[in-house]
Amino acid sequence: MRLLLVEDDPVLSRTMAQGLENAGHRVELAHTVEEAQHWWAVQAFDAVLLDLNLPHAARARGDRTPVLVLSARDSTEERIAGLDAGADDYLGKPYELKEVEARLRALLRRASGTADIVTVGQLVLDRQARRVSVAGQPLELPAREFDLLWELMTPPGRVLSKGDLSSRLSDGSEVVGENALEASFSRLRRK
Repeated sequence: MRLLLVEDDPVLSRTMAQGLENAGHRVELAHTVEEAQHWWAVQAFDAVLLDLNLPHAARARGDRTPVLVLSARDSTEERIAGLDAGADDYLGKPYELKEVEARLRALLRRASGTADIVTVGQLVLDRQARRVSVAGQPLELPAREFDLLWELMTPPGRVLSKGDLSSRLSDGSEVVGENALEASFSRLRRK
């Protein structure tokens, strides 16, 4: 998943980003609302993790990207206020990374109408385990090819332009151009 993490605590944000990256996600960090707005303007995300202490305007922009609020303020009233303000889910601190990942998968399923395991013909993509198989045989894919297949199968049958795919597969340090996309498509077809 491509995630935007908006957290003003530098230690917590780096720890959280590293944990999510180790789990196979691509994460962009924003420490301020201005940074978050910049990333949101230039990049498409599967979900946003947002510290409630930072004001946000995700829904005001009309964006439908799922938002998971992570906050130390965890009273019932504060959770209700966060959900009423436009969050799709709310998790109180402290939290376990595994629960954050499970909630992100649930948000993605709701947003895209897909399951953790997607089957198209003999091709099976297990999002949670980050595995692919064809006719029951495991298929080892490098990260970029797995991410490309993920995008193509979320949800199955969705049509994406090369520009959309490039945007979704690029990150702050690397832009995936049309030639790189074509090469990844070619390798996926061969496999």
